[in-house]
Amino acid sequence: MPFKHVLITAFRGLRTHMTRSALTILGIVIGVAAIIIVMSLGQGAQNLILDQVSGLGPETIVLNPGGDTTDITSLLFAQSITQEDIDALERKQNVPNLVRTAPFVTVPDPIEYRGEVFRTTIMGGSALHMATMLDFGVEDGQFYTDDDIEQRARVVMIGADVKNDLFGNGRAVGEQIQIGERKFKIVGVFEDAGNIAGFDLGKLVMLPHTSAQTYITGNDFYNEVHLIADDPANVPKMAYDITLTLRETHEIGFGEADDFQVNTQETVIEQINTIVNVFTAFLVAVVSISLVVGGIGIMNIMLVSVSERTKEIGLRKALGARSKDILTQFLTEAIILTSIGGIIGTVIGALISLGVSIVLAQTVAEGWSFSFPVLGALLGVGVSATVGLIFGIYPANQASKKSPIEALRYE
Repeated sequence: MPFKHVLITAFRGLRTHMTRSALTILGIVIGVAAIIIVMSLGQGAQNLILDQVSGLGPETIVLNPGGDTTDITSLLFAQSITQEDIDALERKQNVPNLVRTAPFVTVPDPIEYRGEVFRTTIMGGSALHMATMLDFGVEDGQFYTDDDIEQRARVVMIGADVKNDLFGNGRAVGEQIQIGERKFKIVGVFEDAGNIAGFDLGKLVMLPHTSAQTYITGNDFYNEVHLIADDPANVPKMAYDITLTLRETHEIGFGEADDFQVNTQETVIEQINTIVNVFTAFLVAVVSISLVVGGIGIMNIMLVSVSERTKEIGLRKALGARSKDILTQFLTEAIILTSIGGIIGTVIGALISLGVSIVLAQTVAEGWSFSFPVLGALLGVGVSATVGLIFGIYPANQASKKSPIEALRYE
């Protein structure tokens, strides 16, 4: 029997029971749509994170204290990076490709103004370095200078959201806020540039790291250090020089683990890709269960269809149809049914993903964009067709084995 006739017969058989066919593929539609949604949103989140991370620049190396990345507690309280380490790194003979260092400290204290307490993100470091690296400016006032950092000046810069919370429509520059036990003069307000490289500038408060260490934290170690290379091409070599220098200054012996982390942007991007891909694969595996459920539904309906069309099978065999022809027809019907479900699920999943992406871009992150997962679409349609093949074999085989005489006698 020509395959063209097989297709025509299969479509006629499915069209005879349109409602039943539609309900049969519902599980396939839901499963494929879920796969598209998960992969699309996962890819959108991945692109957003990578865009933010890449904002640090390809020539930037991030140095963090703590060696075991699986122990979050040790990372939070690690004290392995000090000013002595930075001084060693800044010696040309140790790290010749290093152009600039920018240390940062985290300040856990809240800010106070007129007796009210406000909790926000407070960092000690060079605000000018951050502005240069992330490309943002000031809305009012000016950046504190390197002289302010050297002199441990009690100055601070605040984000637009912090300014609005504390001063409303009034001017913040020149006013004083309290952090810990000391008061700091506001010299500038960051422009409202939103979220850049993981920093919400509106909620950010920055002061010189020397001031933070002297007047607030009372310690001499850093939570993070940015090291800028003279050329992105020299980043791998510089990362090696940094590691070698710190192992010497920390007196780390051969075979012993580092008590610090040297992360290039390439390393961070690889880590992010791995985490997002594993998480997305896990979710896809979970939602794929609905495809199995849909496949069982396909098999049940095909068995019902075989029973209903017993006389048709007997008549076709009596007219010369082979068991192979009957098997091919019912398998084709199952594959067509699930493939249609896969295509419909892909379209519905893409439309839902587009809508969710628009909402997320307006409410969560402006940089969120819709990404259509081509691989997910191909995977969804391919898997749905495979499901039709697998779960259609048994009903098709049952149909092909029917005796033409018994089939014609069937009531």
